[in-house]
Amino acid sequence: MDQGTPPTRRSRTARGRTPAAAALTALTLAVTAGCTSSGSPVEHRPGTARKPSPTPTSHWNPRPASIAAVGDSITRGFDACMVLADCPEASWATGSDSGVRSLATRLLGPASAAARSWNYARTGARMSDLPAQLTRAAAHRPELVTVMVGGNDACRDSVDGMTSVADFRSGFERSLRQLRAGLPRTQVYVSSVPDLKRLWSQGRGNALGKQIWKLGICQSMLSDADDLGPAAAERRDAVYARVVAYNKALKDVCAKDRYCRYDGGAVFDYRFTGDQLSHWDWFHPSKDGQERLAEIAYRNVTAARPPA
Repeated sequence: MDQGTPPTRRSRTARGRTPAAAALTALTLAVTAGCTSSGSPVEHRPGTARKPSPTPTSHWNPRPASIAAVGDSITRGFDACMVLADCPEASWATGSDSGVRSLATRLLGPASAAARSWNYARTGARMSDLPAQLTRAAAHRPELVTVMVGGNDACRDSVDGMTSVADFRSGFERSLRQLRAGLPRTQVYVSSVPDLKRLWSQGRGNALGKQIWKLGICQSMLSDADDLGPAAAERRDAVYARVVAYNKALKDVCAKDRYCRYDGGAVFDYRFTGDQLSHWDWFHPSKDGQERLAEIAYRNVTAARPPA
């Protein structure tokens, strides 16, 4: 109150208010406070805090304007078009094939996808190759980077040759730190590693595929494809367990990054059929399988909230 301003006197109405009128006023205020603007009562238990209304995450942009892809043979479309060859136009992430309708095509449209998407995945790549791929991708300053890596860390000549879980985790942590140094707000969509054991189970019924497997594809899982003995089962179970551990590492590391979204295990859980596997090696996704991967990615990238 400013100096020189006389104290405000209580009005005669206030001085003359009767106890009954005061009680009626208090009751009216209590009823009004207990209603919403529409007049509906609001239940609130004494001694409990009101929970704020949930709001969608505002930092994730479901419509990025440019996309770069990193990873391994699946993102390069290996064996999707011809035997033992890359087919990047069929890539789930950035491909131009109209039958696949890649993530880039779905988000940007065909014309913009051709100009605003880049694929730096490499067949045979492992987690240790991710930093170099991200360096190339970061040069374009993409708004979204897709990551699918880990299959080759488990697909080695033997179980003993698989990348350790500790090295896999630290490699992913290092890769994200490197990306954040130059692109602190670029979004990262991380695909889970596919279930290699399920792919073996689905593909081993094809005689041609098993002959291609003998050329050296994922021997830790696919070697002696028809051997169902204890030693072979133990070997395949070890590969399966390593993939599960890799996916946990991807999930945990991604969860610590505000602009990283893991697919919730959607690719690992997906049950590829014969139509969705390459009809040359019966292990990598066919164009049909690549389309399914694009669908999964698009659903997760455009969702208001990340997968559980």
